[in-house]
Parts: sequence; C-alpha cells; structure tokens
Amino acid sequence: MQELINASYFVAAILFILGLKKMSSPVTARKGIVWAGLGMVLATLVTFLTPGESTPFMPTDNLVLMVIAIAIGGSIAWISGKKVAMTDMPQMVAIYNGMGGGAAAGIAAVEFARGHMQGTVLFTLATLGALIGSVSFSGSCVAFAKLQGLMKKAFRLPAQNTVNVLLALVTSGLGIAIVWFGQAAPACLLTGFFICALMLGCIVTLPIGGADMPVVISLFNAFTGLAVGFEGYVMGNPALIIAGIVVGAAGTLLTQLMAKAMNRPIANILFQPISGEAQAGGKIEGTMKEVSAIDAATMMHYASKVIIIPGYGMAVAGAQHKVWEMTESLENTGVDVKFAIHPVAGRMPGHMNVLLAEAGVPYDKIFDLEEINSDFGRADVALVIGANDVVNPVARTDKSSPIYGMPILNADYASNVIVIKRGQGAGYSGIENALFYMDNCRMLYGSAQKVIADVIQNLKSME
Repeated sequence: MQELINASYFVAAILFILGLKKMSSPVTARKGIVWAGLGMVLATLVTFLTPGESTPFMPTDNLVLMVIAIAIGGSIAWISGKKVAMTDMPQMVAIYNGMGGGAAAGIAAVEFARGHMQGTVLFTLATLGALIGSVSFSGSCVAFAKLQGLMKKAFRLPAQNTVNVLLALVTSGLGIAIVWFGQAAPACLLTGFFICALMLGCIVTLPIGGADMPVVISLFNAFTGLAVGFEGYVMGNPALIIAGIVVGAAGTLLTQLMAKAMNRPIANILFQPISGEAQAGGKIEGTMKEVSAIDAATMMHYASKVIIIPGYGMAVAGAQHKVWEMTESLENTGVDVKFAIHPVAGRMPGHMNVLLAEAGVPYDKIFDLEEINSDFGRADVALVIGANDVVNPVARTDKSSPIYGMPILNADYASNVIVIKRGQGAGYSGIENALFYMDNCRMLYGSAQKVIADVIQNLKSME
C-alpha cells in the first residue's frame, strides 16, 4: 500500500509541474490549470489511504472531519468561482492564497499540540512554516479587504518601519524559544508566537497602496508555497513538499520580475510603499483637452497604426468585448491594431491578459512592454483605456515622484493619445498623470463600456 501511495504522490507532483509549465503560455494555460487540478485531486484522494492509528489504511479518527472540510471548502470554491466577476478576481486570488498560508500555519499548530515531533530540525521547519504561513494569511486578508473596498485607505503607524522591525524581532525570538523548548514549549509561548506572527502580516500590509498590491499578492503567494513546503517536510508528505517548492519558486520569480518591472526593490515596496495618497512634486502645467466619441473614431479610422493600452478601468466597465469589437471594425478598414500590456497593469499579474483572452483577442496581438515600446513612435494613435500610472511620463522625468524610474509604456511618443477615463482624478497610486496635460493628448470621459460603444457606432457609420 505504501508503494501505491508514494507512486500516486509522484504522479501528482508531475501533474503539478506540467500544469505550471503550461500556465506559462496563454495558449495552454487552461489545460495547465486542469492538469494541476487533477494532481491536487489525486493528492487529496491519496490522503485517505494514508495509514492511521485506528486502521492500517484509513485515518478513521479524522475521516468525518476530512469529508466535512472538503465538502465545505469545495462548495465555497465552486460557488464563488462561478459568481466572481473578473474585476474581483485579484481579491479572490489574494484570499485563496491567504487560505493556503493559514492552512500551513494550522498544520504547524496541530503538530505542536500533538507533541509528536522529534528533533530540532523538525521543530525549526514547523516554526518557520508557522511564521511564514501566518504572515501570508493575515497579510493576504488585509490585501483582500483593500481590493474589495472594505478598507478604503492605507494606514500607516507612527514609526511604521521601527514597529515592523521590533515586531519581527519579537516574533523571531518567540520562534527561537519554541525550538529551544521543543515539546516542552508552554501553550502561552505558542499562543504569543502565533498572535505576533498574525499581527506582523497585518501591520506590514496595512500601509501598502494599490500601486504596489500586485507585487504584494505575488510575494504572499511565494510565502504560502514556502510555508506549505516546510510543513510537508514536517509531516513527511511528498505532495506538500513538491507543491510548496513549485509554488514558492514560481511566486518568488514572479515577484522579482514584477518588482523589476516597477524598478522598485521588494524592500521598498514593503517599507516605503506607495500609499495611494502620494503626489508627484511640482505642479503640472497645461490643461486637459476633451474629445468627442466621433472625433476619436475619426482619428482611429484614418490611422495606419493604433496601439491600445488596457487598464483597470476597462476591467471595471467590463468593456473588453466592446474593445475587441472596435478592434475588428478598425482592422476591417485596414488599420494595424496592437495591444500593449504593462507587467503591473490591473490589480494582479496577468489581469489584462486574462480579460483580453476572455474577449477572444488573439494572443499574437498582445505585446509586453519590452516588445511594444519601440512601436509607439510610429503609432498614429495610442488609445489608453483606464490605465494611469503605467503611462505616466513623470516616471522618466520627475525624481521627486514615487514612481520615478519605473519602466512605462511610451504612449506619449505616439502622434496622438486618446485617454478613456471616468473622471479627472489621479490614478490608484494617487499620482497626477502628466500625460493627460500634453498637447498630443485628448480625454474621452465616461465609462469605457459606453464610450467604446459610441466609438464603434461612429466607426460603422464611416464604413
């Protein structure tokens, strides 16, 4: 029986790895999710065959609780997965990721309570998994509250960084004490450790604003994978070890890539976050100039090359299908249309890619920043739909700006720029956008869904 269990875990691990590999491409991502899901189902089913204390093959002591937990969790996931809107997907990812970290911390708490662990290595790994998992859980809950709108603004404590460091030191000290005492660790020590770890996750995440949130979600994803891997070693479960390593490695690489895309070290994101209330130094000269839907349609109809830059405003309006309809109308008249995606556009990694794929936009029309930036100088029109910080020229010019040095899409290099925006407010980071005041930029106000529909109607009248 043990050979069958080990073989099943090995197959599950292969499915995890192959699934993750396929998720690296939009073309095969759906298949990758299915493969990884099958691996998770297999690993879960094999758990029921793991030898228990009551019988050789079935852990009957916890069988009822296991079935109840799977039924509750599966039902919640199924219902929420069916009902969640694409605009709410970032917070769903955040809270599900947090549940993984919380589960890892919960496993550690149970192992501490059972008192079956032997040796310093196991206690050290269990404590590390508990610490990282607790931070990921509470931090992800705060991220969810921010993205869901339950927490309207960032909160920064007096001497925030000092508090972070002191709390981290206290939590680490308690963790070291747990390893030192081993099985004799008192309940009050364990309780204090978990409370401090949960507080640390909350306090570190509270000051972080929306501009940095995609990186934070990715970072907590890496934390969750690391915690799961540690607890898998403690429990001697190969599936948890492999899944944790894969998720932790992927999350770490993604976090580094996104931090590089923002030109912000991860330490700055955590300890010098863009709170959402920041402002670039200096007053921006000029005025915003409005354009009508018919004029915008005319500019694009007679253009040779149009580059569309989608942002969170497109997601909020659910306008991706209308955007693709407009693209097809332009292409029917001979206009070359491409899509430009910034690595941190939206509220989570790949947010815009998912929306465009949902609308049926071919993958060969979607380009990353490095691939498309050189094309803006040859574009007749750059159409910005709800994006803000990722096209803000102050990232190149204003050293006092919190986003100075962040690579941006060079929309301002196009001959004409049209920005679809609901109002004149600043972006999610709270920074005024100098692009909107430039001579070659025109503002088309309104919800992206309605505005694009008006543009389509005018384009059809010109055919």
